[in-house]
Amino acid sequence: MENDPSILIASLDRDEAALLTDIIVSAGYRSRTCHTLADMMKILADSSYMAVVLDIDSLDIGNRAIRSLTLAYPDVCFLCTSRDRFHPELKEALCYHIFACINKPVDPDELVYWIRCIRENQADTRDPPDKDQGGK
Repeated sequence: MENDPSILIASLDRDEAALLTDIIVSAGYRSRTCHTLADMMKILADSSYMAVVLDIDSLDIGNRAIRSLTLAYPDVCFLCTSRDRFHPELKEALCYHIFACINKPVDPDELVYWIRCIRENQADTRDPPDKDQGGK
């Protein structure tokens, strides 16, 4: 299933979600916001997304939940936003399951950069194998 170039924002902070939405939409992508982890799970089960932006300051989410999300939705890239630079309690998730963690206040250029990286990475993985590699 090819992912729609839409980004899901999961945050309890409605002002932060509105700011992220403005940045994403101004960059030419579609976005949708949810305010609970349960809503996020339902939305991901019903629709495809290129990426999810998790506000780890406002959502109560741990390593196990993030790992489960990335295993359940391997084609979706997960980004995090946080005011804190370090999250020792999320060490495993940040090392192995999160595409990038962006400090707040979110720099619009940084967020758009990461979204473009995700888009390019997903486009590269969908390209057919190069004819000149390993074949005649």
